[in-house]
Formats: sequence, C-alpha cells, structure tokens
Amino acid sequence: MELQVKNASGGAFSQITVPEEVFARPFNETLVHQVVVAYLASARAGTRAQKSRAQVSGGGSKPWRQKGTGRARAGSTRGPIWRGGGVTFAARPQDHSQKVNRKMYRVAMRAIFSELLRQNRLLVVEELALPEIKTKQMIARLAAMGLADQRRVLLVNEEVDLNLYLSSRNLAQVAISDVAGLDPVSLVSADTVVMTAGAVQRVGEWLG
Repeated sequence: MELQVKNASGGAFSQITVPEEVFARPFNETLVHQVVVAYLASARAGTRAQKSRAQVSGGGSKPWRQKGTGRARAGSTRGPIWRGGGVTFAARPQDHSQKVNRKMYRVAMRAIFSELLRQNRLLVVEELALPEIKTKQMIARLAAMGLADQRRVLLVNEEVDLNLYLSSRNLAQVAISDVAGLDPVSLVSADTVVMTAGAVQRVGEWLG
C-alpha cells in the first residue's frame, strides 16, 4: 500500500510503499488493551515496604502486669494498635510485571499503527531534523503541519536527533522518540503521530 509523504510545510512531497500486514491490519481492542496494561504494569517499581510487628524493634518485655492495673492486658508495645508498632498487613516489595509474548506484542503494535492510519492520526513527513536548537523553529514546524493546537503530538525519527530533542523538550504537548524507543502507550495516547519516511520504513522492516 502507498502512504503520502509531506514536506516540512505540510504539502505533498512523494509516496512510499509500506507493507499491508503492518499498516492495514484489523484493530484487536482486547489484545491492544492487554499489551498496554502489561506495559504500564511493568513500569511500576513495586518497591513499597512496611514493617510488621515482628520487624519493629523493641517491645521485648511486657509493658505492665497482666492483672490488677485496670488497663487492658498487653504483651508488647509493638502491636499494630500501639503508636510506633508494626503494620497489621505490612506491604512487601513485589513484581507487577506481566508476561507478553513477542508475537502478541508485534501483532498489537501492527494493530495500533493500522488504527492510527485509519483515524488519520498518522502523519508521514520527509524529515524532522532541525538545523539548530531553536524552540521557535519547532513551533513553526508544528504550525506548518497544522499541529499547533494538538494536545499530544509524538514525533518519531529514524534515530535519536539531539537538535530535535532539545528544541522540543520545553513543549509540554510534544514527545520525541526514535523507532527503537517506541512503545504502545505513547502511540495510543498521542493525538497525532508524526513519523519520518525513514522511520516508517524501519517500522515496516521491524513488524513486517
């Protein structure tokens, strides 16, 4: 299938051929949801920890005798009802990651790219490189492509471009990625995904 490539000013430039198995797949909502949830779960640190009554220091002796004081019986000052005591159901470090097969991940990514194309949320441009580090030039580039009012724009270059990254890092609505760093959450959450022709070709080779 053919995709139209636009120039820096938003006009038609040329066309490129992309594999249909990557950019013309039916959308599998269940699989995409599973992959997105697994990706977000894997990003969780899972490092929370609390001390139980067995791990809190102190409380070795009985605070007062069993009978005759008028107070409730107590065997330790480190119980959950005491100030400074342990937590009843103490949290433990845990791994939240979910296993996703490589084949499932690739199929989900194909479905995402295909759906972006069907919804006109995928824009292919000749190049994104900037001659110098200038945020004003990045804003002008977005305005020329009609993306100035977009809430979330994902710019995907073939490789890491330092000028592009530094020129857009102060723009809250713009995110930068290379092909190797693409993930399903960034693609799904973006209002518009702008990719260079070289990046599209590499995605086709990766998922084709």
